[in-house]
Amino acid sequence: MPHPIAIGADHAGFAYKEHIKNWLEANGYPVTDFGTYSPDSADYADFAHPVALAVESGQASRGILVCGSGEGVSMTANKHQGIRAALVWQPAVAELTRQHNDANVLCLPERFISLEDALQAVHLFLTTAFEGGRHQRRVDKMMC
Repeated sequence: MPHPIAIGADHAGFAYKEHIKNWLEANGYPVTDFGTYSPDSADYADFAHPVALAVESGQASRGILVCGSGEGVSMTANKHQGIRAALVWQPAVAELTRQHNDANVLCLPERFISLEDALQAVHLFLTTAFEGGRHQRRVDKMMC
C-alpha cells in the first residue's frame, strides 16, 4: 500500500496542487490536502507548516508543497526539525534528492516547471529510495 502524502500550496501553486492530488489519488496514495482550496491570494506559510508538521509527526510519510517559485514553501518547511524539504525544478533533481539527501518534502515551483515535469518529479520523489551509506553520514550532519 502506498504511504500517506500531505500536500499543500498557496494560490500560485493551486493549479498544480490539484493536478498532483488527482494523480496521487489515481495511483492509490492516501492524500491529506492542507489547502489552499482556491486560486484566491493566500500565504504559503499557512500551508507549508501543516504539511511539514504532518511529516514531522508521522501522520504522512512524505509531503509535497507548491508555490510560484518553490522557495517560500521550501524555506518554511525546512524550519521544522526532521524535515528535509527539497526545491526541485526538474525530475532528475527529485531523484537525486531522494537518493542522496533522503528528502521527505518535495517543493515545486509552478511558475518554472511544466506540469509534465512536475508529475514526473512527484513520481520519482515517491518511488526512489534513499541510498544510505556515505549519504547517511551527510544527512546526519544536517540537523541542528
